Amino acid sequence: MTIQILHYEFLGPIKLSEWGPPMEEVVYVILMRDKDSFNILYIDQSEKTEEKDFFIKNVKFKCWISNAGSEESLYLSILPMWKSGKEERDRIVNKTIAKYNPICNMENDS
Repeated sequence: MTIQILHYEFLGPIKLSEWGPPMEEVVYVILMRDKDSFNILYIDQSEKTEEKDFFIKNVKFKCWISNAGSEESLYLSILPMWKSGKEERDRIVNKTIAKYNPICNMENDS
């Protein structure tokens, strides 16, 4: 299954709890399920991770939970970008933030 964000085809969404490493050179989106649709809560990019608790340790994890209600309502979609540079991934992240204003990208760290 895929989900289109801007003109990119992201893989997923899958339940965040079903995710497992490794993950390399991706743009990832944290989504909240709202009945039959998904709302973007957060978008970022990652060079590489082998950590199972990569998302739980994210500084915005509490924001995701407070907006989604529970971890069960959180979903993940990824855009694989093998052999891409950080600047290329950041460009997609910034374009997506500018269009969708994900609430957890907008709020200040507390």
